[in-house]
Amino acid sequence: MKDNANKEPYGNISTSTEIGRLVRMYRKDQSVTQAELAALCAVGVRFISDLENGKPTVELGKVLHVLKCLGLEVAVTPRSWAKQAPSIQGIPK
Repeated sequence: MKDNANKEPYGNISTSTEIGRLVRMYRKDQSVTQAELAALCAVGVRFISDLENGKPTVELGKVLHVLKCLGLEVAVTPRSWAKQAPSIQGIPK
């Protein structure tokens, strides 16, 4: 697999379809087939296909495992609107 340690984050993911597209894009970028990725991650080819097609009921633990196998990690942050909300300290009494 290619070394992608210096790549920027891929952006916000909010749907199973988006995470599926990301997995497919990253797998293809690594020149790996679905069968090869499935074997590497000890999951079925059907699971990889379902994941890449955005099936919303795929098992979260397996998804996280596949991401780890691809050299990806998940970071959870508050939504941007929460960051822009006024501080309670700035509200007059």
